[in-house]
Amino acid sequence: MKTKMLSLISMFLLGTSMVFAQTKTEKFEVNGNCSMCEQRIETAAKSVDGVASADWNQETKMLHVSYDESNTSMHKIQMAIANVGHDTPMHKASDEVYNALPGCCQYTRTDNTKEMKKNMNSHKGCQH
Repeated sequence: MKTKMLSLISMFLLGTSMVFAQTKTEKFEVNGNCSMCEQRIETAAKSVDGVASADWNQETKMLHVSYDESNTSMHKIQMAIANVGHDTPMHKASDEVYNALPGCCQYTRTDNTKEMKKNMNSHKGCQH
């Protein structure tokens, strides 16, 4: 009887924790130019444990990301994106990683990532 009661309580607590998962959706700017950038940015964001979805818009340069804030943070998500070469409001990609991007993916960079400028024309002639 005790085993059944403990099992029942455990199932209730597990179900309750799933209902109260801290899913959060945010959007922020990520520098990039083309569909190759889109794939790289979204893949980097989704590689972070707790990220449910990531969708980067090439026109607006905005990433919409849904994540479980009990498993990860904006800091970790933006760091993962910077690690693959794309500047975010919180983190700037290293020069080494940025310089290794294909030429069509190299956007105009600024010193202040919060005031990043967009270079909409730098992907002209990019074949992908």
